[in-house]
Amino acid sequence: MELKRVVVTGLGALTPIGNTIPEYWEGLINGKSGAAPITYFDTEKFKTKFACELKNFNVQDFINRKDARKMDRFTQYAMVASDEAIADSKLNLDEVDKLRVGVIWGAGIGGLETFQNEVLNYAEGDGSPRFNPFFIPKMIADIAPGNISIKNGFMGPNYTTVSACASSANAMIDALNYIRLGHCDVIVTGGSEAAVTIAGMGGFNAMHALSTRNDNPQSASRPFDANRDGFVLGEGAGALILEEYEHAKARGAKIYAEVVGGGMSSDAHHMTAPHPEGIGVVAVMKNCLDNAGLKPEDVDAINTHGTSTPLGDVAELKAISKVFGNHAKTININSTKSMTGHLLGAAGAIEAISSILSMQHGIVPPTINHTTVDENIDPELNLTLNVPQKRDIKVAMSNTFGFGGHNACILFKKID
Repeated sequence: MELKRVVVTGLGALTPIGNTIPEYWEGLINGKSGAAPITYFDTEKFKTKFACELKNFNVQDFINRKDARKMDRFTQYAMVASDEAIADSKLNLDEVDKLRVGVIWGAGIGGLETFQNEVLNYAEGDGSPRFNPFFIPKMIADIAPGNISIKNGFMGPNYTTVSACASSANAMIDALNYIRLGHCDVIVTGGSEAAVTIAGMGGFNAMHALSTRNDNPQSASRPFDANRDGFVLGEGAGALILEEYEHAKARGAKIYAEVVGGGMSSDAHHMTAPHPEGIGVVAVMKNCLDNAGLKPEDVDAINTHGTSTPLGDVAELKAISKVFGNHAKTININSTKSMTGHLLGAAGAIEAISSILSMQHGIVPPTINHTTVDENIDPELNLTLNVPQKRDIKVAMSNTFGFGGHNACILFKKID
């Protein structure tokens, strides 16, 4: 069976450095940090008092108040980003075969704020189980793609992938395969997360996973820097329209890039820590290259998982050196989490979008906040430090890993 070709025909983003695709790209190439003191709740007793929240976002500019109240923030974000991507794709919703349009979405946690608030309200009450009737529908992780399909009438495959921070990358790979195999013409994919909450910050602080650089939040997310001390929690959503190539060509769609491969693996090592030698990461990148039918020397740029954790950054770069050999030194490697923070289940989507925009514009966004060389990192690797770099990118890779040892990798190729 000959596999169908799959292309990207629409993009949408809601991020801590920009609430649309143009704003997001401008933030990326200007090295903008999205980190700032938390405004959602009182952080006086928290170890970390900052995060990468959305800026100047009012949900009622996009969703009416009645509907918005039935959605957790992670679903609201999904709706806004997917609306932008669908509009960008210029799909004619009156003509498309909606039985062949699916929604496959990623969320690592789902409605954490809804769950948190309902439990707190119960604890503060008289013991009577007076829960909001929308508690469960707002909280469950699969409700975001459900709402996207309900709004647009898409009747193809509809579900959520949950693999911690690899969730939206896994969603994109599933979407790729559904279209490749001929089951769908179009899939709305990506991911969203809204974990900047009392429970989210408290939980990650208890794990010692977050940076505590409260005196200078904007410089706290510093992948590959010797003085990194943990990741910065972010929120938002990224959406991509994946479409079968001939279907896109027949309607004259704008094509951003071809999705040529996806790989997955497991570290099988630890609940939260990566394997120190990055063996699972080596496997996932090799799997992805094999799936795409590409060689290591074909890759021009890698947007790393690069969370700014002491162990993770080193393990990933070791793995890149093992897979790509001497060619690794010619690749533009970066981590856009230095600007957006870590969007957990939405990370893969917004970072894939960054890779696609890099190909389109011929610019690699920087890894910001780097001041001190880490002696454990190969100094010959080009980590695209602090300033963007111009480059003709024909093939771009995006890495995303999650707690539990979940690894996902996607390859995009420029269509001439």
